[in-house]
Amino acid sequence: MSQTLYRRPLPSEAIAFSSLEGRKVFAEALSAGGLEGYFPLAEQFHTQGDPAFCGLGSLVVALNALGIDPGRLWKGPWRWFSEELLDCCVPLAEVQKRGLDVEELACLARCNGADVELSRGDATNLAAFRAALTAAATGEGVLVVSYDRSALGQTGSGHFSPVGGYHGTRDLALILDVARFKYPPHWVSVERLWEATHPLDPATGRARGWLVLRPRAQGLALGFSVRCDGESWQRLAERLSAAVAELSSATDMTSLAQAIVPLISHLELRMPSAPAHREAVTSAQTALRDLPLHRQIAEAIGAERAEAVTLLTLAIDGILTPVQQAALNQLTRAETDHPALAGELSNVRAQLAALWKHAKVA
Repeated sequence: MSQTLYRRPLPSEAIAFSSLEGRKVFAEALSAGGLEGYFPLAEQFHTQGDPAFCGLGSLVVALNALGIDPGRLWKGPWRWFSEELLDCCVPLAEVQKRGLDVEELACLARCNGADVELSRGDATNLAAFRAALTAAATGEGVLVVSYDRSALGQTGSGHFSPVGGYHGTRDLALILDVARFKYPPHWVSVERLWEATHPLDPATGRARGWLVLRPRAQGLALGFSVRCDGESWQRLAERLSAAVAELSSATDMTSLAQAIVPLISHLELRMPSAPAHREAVTSAQTALRDLPLHRQIAEAIGAERAEAVTLLTLAIDGILTPVQQAALNQLTRAETDHPALAGELSNVRAQLAALWKHAKVA
């Protein structure tokens, strides 16, 4: 007969959130201002929907706590982040098999309207981790930690959970464990938690770490978004790197557009559900098609691919040569003056910048 499991006892070094000691720590941290970020998270706290969904579950809590509107229907008329909406970087069936690594979770967060700062445990010091924890505890963003459970005396290995608060005097962090079927929320030593981000993730060969998530200024109702489309985040970064190498030798707008074509399969148009948001995306598309740049690109590569190539051309303007930028400026007619189009470009630029940074690091 197979064994079934119902929760596990916390190791002695952890302090259960609901215990008398845990309540005392909570009261002291609250009085000291270390729980300002706790309440938005507590409002959205839930249990991950699958044993391998700790990353997705943590991201759902974070995105909803940050008040980011997914712009797409969840159920009925409601727009709300749930795990089944987070499928743009790794298919959900694949996540069920192996989970996510920290880069993939960062990719998902960026695809869904968050600004993300990713830090590796072995590339930063304890003071940097405390600084991130302190900022999140005051309500400045949400901190999600990727750590090895075994380093905290717990069963299992890699895990993600949001951090709900900080007790500065006792140097304790509140882990809002999304695997509530296994462990309840608990307080742990900040230094031990930081050390638990150091073990290598076998899937990547790199240390784990933490993400600081904040809402992007134009993060609502994403229209255009970069997605991996069946490939890994790392593979897409490699493709971007190859495309950038081609861009450097492009001598005119036609050759520039042709160099960008291999990337357009990764640009997704998510038409939002809310009428006002749909109107904004449609307005951005109209503004894009009215640009002289769009007309020239359509003549060069065909109307079917022109919209995606035009948007990507505008989004990568920061890495073009001065000559290419001058040619581009003549064909754009102040596209950033259109609020809806400027918002779409801001989102895509943020995703591509993160990809480009990863490509250079890798």
